[in-house]
Amino acid sequence: MSDTAPDYLDVNRTNWDARARVHVRGYGIDRLLGDPTAVSDVVTFDLPRLGDVAGLDGVHLQCHLGTDTLSLARLGARMTGVDLSGGSLDEARALARRAGADIAYVQSDVYAAPEALGGRQFDLVYTGIGALCWLPSIERWARTVAALLRPAGRLFIRDGHPVLLSSVGLTVGDEHPDRAQQPWISGPGTPTPALELPYFEQTEPLVWSDEHSYAGTDHVEQPRSMEWNHGLGEIVTAVLGAGLELTSLVEHDSAPWDALPGLMTLDEASGEYRLRDRPERLPATFTLTARRR
Repeated sequence: MSDTAPDYLDVNRTNWDARARVHVRGYGIDRLLGDPTAVSDVVTFDLPRLGDVAGLDGVHLQCHLGTDTLSLARLGARMTGVDLSGGSLDEARALARRAGADIAYVQSDVYAAPEALGGRQFDLVYTGIGALCWLPSIERWARTVAALLRPAGRLFIRDGHPVLLSSVGLTVGDEHPDRAQQPWISGPGTPTPALELPYFEQTEPLVWSDEHSYAGTDHVEQPRSMEWNHGLGEIVTAVLGAGLELTSLVEHDSAPWDALPGLMTLDEASGEYRLRDRPERLPATFTLTARRR
């Protein structure tokens, strides 16, 4: 971490405290409270690759409001949630209490989680959408995961694909010569994804100031945040380097949020967004599973 961003934890913590007050009205909480068997859309998507979690001791890193944590508990796991944001954990505890779920929540940044959890180890480390981009070092993240896992314990993560996270929506200006042979290539005046942000992990963060979040419409009182992308090869290499065995890696053409406004369309059946035009050209999310030897 360079001297230009020593305060990323404070910046991101206060940003997520502010987001929690907005997200609490846009995370499907009423549905989870109205049906004691309901699970979140994110966990529903994960189920085919997640497998049976009943009876497992699980920790959910970067759990935010705890909707996915509650969902895993409803599937039979004994869950602990960890998050940097105290405001998020206040909402998560309230949700668990109202749902009658026995879930422990601990405030900590990811890298300090092993100490914050008293050295406990788990059968499952679960990390959901929108997590890795808040961490400056993917290698340190993988070592943290390994420290939290018991022998034969497993990691499950689905997150934004680094190709998506390096993309922004732009309008094509010039004709491309290859369009004569491949006519589906976007022509002049067409909005399209463009690779404009770093794909590989950088020392310096991307600093953003977004007064509105991806969920909810209210103003985010502390809009500043710091992010880092991590290439898919960097993520896999970090997992292997931490001594874990890779068990699957799947790329998906959809994401559970409108990541490129104006270019994506919502699939009502799945609650996922994908490119309106030729979604096969963009990996939007990925699922990675691994096991500690």
